[in-house]
Amino acid sequence: MTTTGVWLLVAAVVVLLLLAWTLWTLTRLRRLSGRVDRAWTALETQLQRRAGLADELAREHPDALGEGTAQRLAEAAAAVRTPPGGDRELAENALGRELRELPAGLAVPAALQADLAGTGTRLQLARRFYNDAVRDTRDLRHRRLARLLRVHAGRPLPRFFDIDDGLGPALGAAPPADRGADRP
Repeated sequence: MTTTGVWLLVAAVVVLLLLAWTLWTLTRLRRLSGRVDRAWTALETQLQRRAGLADELAREHPDALGEGTAQRLAEAAAAVRTPPGGDRELAENALGRELRELPAGLAVPAALQADLAGTGTRLQLARRFYNDAVRDTRDLRHRRLARLLRVHAGRPLPRFFDIDDGLGPALGAAPPADRGADRP
């Protein structure tokens, strides 16, 4: 084999490796895109559920909350559905703040409190899964070779969804019962 033949063989191997890597990266990005979409759907479901439960709490139990608190909670829930200025994160943070500021020991049905607490926990998990999928997508797209080859350059980068989704004392999980209390 001549020197030219060796160089052509090396070039062909490099091109094949580059093509295989590009196909693998495109497949991975397609899967990550689907993962981001599914995670967003789960997150959106929990956000809407939390807004609906907050609205229900404000509408059906204004006496337990107090008129001012009930009105602020209802306004925050409405703002989440149609955020003023289009800033969804700001509206979600306002609703979360209203829910955290609810006093402990509200005189509302335990089922509603449990629904709110459970939704808050599922919201935290859904947000974490969504942001993990976004992080993985962004990491893969920011790799040097992926940027150089402009892999998925026509698709927008997904955005992180950062809200303060901590639970307040009225909605936090009940403290665990002392299991050793009935033992001698």
